[in-house]
Amino acid sequence: MLSDSAAPNAWHTPAELAPLDGNEAFRGTDAGTVLDFWRYAMPDLRTNTTRGLLAEFLVHRAVGAVARNMEWDSFDVLTPDGLRIEVKTSAYLQAWGQRQLSEIRFSRLRGRTWTPEDGDAAEQSYNADVYVFALHTALTHADYDPLDIGQWRFHVASRALVEATGQASLGLASVRRLCGEPVDYEGLAARISACSLQSPSTGGATEAATATA
Repeated sequence: MLSDSAAPNAWHTPAELAPLDGNEAFRGTDAGTVLDFWRYAMPDLRTNTTRGLLAEFLVHRAVGAVARNMEWDSFDVLTPDGLRIEVKTSAYLQAWGQRQLSEIRFSRLRGRTWTPEDGDAAEQSYNADVYVFALHTALTHADYDPLDIGQWRFHVASRALVEATGQASLGLASVRRLCGEPVDYEGLAARISACSLQSPSTGGATEAATATA
């Protein structure tokens, strides 16, 4: 039911909310706290969705980002100086049983932008300045420790190199040719900064055009 002050065709703008700390209680029933919900929603950091969010969080922390992006933004992390970063994640092991290790592939490198005013863009595009390909390297479940950041390796490339491939997804061999040697978490911010300075004419673009598998 519309309130007296809300016209049927009015533009509805959500109010800004203060960040939750987890201790807030749900009102109206004994449903617990926000922390209880977080524990329910993300109890396992190995699942595909949560692992992807974890990788975004690591990049967010590494570059000193201030706020998390909105879900509909066309990139994942915005640095304090305005650099747009897309984070793609893959791993050899999943949260279910498997006969063999998973093929490493990073997908959805391009997509349609969306705004509340205009909806989806007509064409897909590459929408970040830098791409981070985050690989979880554990090869056995006995070794897999989701709290050990040392098990991640990060390949980083400029938009120019990724766009030159013309591809919507890349396998690990292509990512290695594109990005060179990976870095660990401690080297991530510096590698992102270095890639942000690369121009479309930077050496390697020709090789990037062949990195299609």
